Amino acid sequence: MNDVYLLDTNAAVKLLNSDPVVTKLIGEADEIYVPIIVVGELYYGAEHSGRVAENLKKVDEFAVRYDVLFCDLQSAREYGRIMQQLRIKGRTIRQNDVWIAAIAMQHSLTVLSQDAHFNDVDGLAVQGW
Repeated sequence: MNDVYLLDTNAAVKLLNSDPVVTKLIGEADEIYVPIIVVGELYYGAEHSGRVAENLKKVDEFAVRYDVLFCDLQSAREYGRIMQQLRIKGRTIRQNDVWIAAIAMQHSLTVLSQDAHFNDVDGLAVQGW
């Protein structure tokens, strides 16, 4: 199959909420990774929610279930390349999403996301649902 995904935040949220389509995609995947940026966004969402303690626990459990990828020097290099490529195109995407794209490019992973702006990153594999 060779479906190796890096989860964007919207995919992670769908997975946390047991969305059947995303759960099926994840269940059929060979490998799943989560960038530390997404984990941070999930913690922010939990802190901002009406059920902080319950949602923090869900994020804690989620974060240990999947391999979390961190930023390093190579990620920073990819980030810089992507930002320049987007600047030349006259396109902008959120900084956190550039970091997610950089980690995906670094590790040759497909970003699982519904965000169309990932398609502006040359060479980035993106899968929606």
